[in-house]
Amino acid sequence: MALIGAFYEALGRADYAAMERCYHPEVSYGDPIFQEVEGRDRVMAMWRLQLGVRDGLRSDYGAVTADDRTGTAHWTVRYVFSSTGREVVNEVDVLFRFEDGLIVRHHDDFDFKRWSRMALGRPHGLIFGWTPMWRKTIRDRATRELDKLT
Repeated sequence: MALIGAFYEALGRADYAAMERCYHPEVSYGDPIFQEVEGRDRVMAMWRLQLGVRDGLRSDYGAVTADDRTGTAHWTVRYVFSSTGREVVNEVDVLFRFEDGLIVRHHDDFDFKRWSRMALGRPHGLIFGWTPMWRKTIRDRATRELDKLT
């Protein structure tokens, strides 16, 4: 549980070096937008990208459970989505898998439709947020931005 706490404390400070120390070199990350990101360098680039489009990030985490192999947490993150200037409060359920005392798998799960409505507003988020085509558009855009960094 200390590892999960250390990760979220570092994330709250945007302390990339401390976040990176929590990750195994072979870490994989997934969420509804960045479906699968492989390797510590690419995962850290993804965090730099995500934190770069969020202004005034504030976060809280809790409901942490963990043993030597797996862990879970709930993360609430509040920020202004810089592309639209809209406030987002995202509720995220997190699953972790550990190897060699580090996070080797990190998966965030949240309601994409709800996020889309908050981050993008009308008409895009409200009308299209639930459609597979819109999800693909958002995912493709995020992947292109990540590819530019790696």
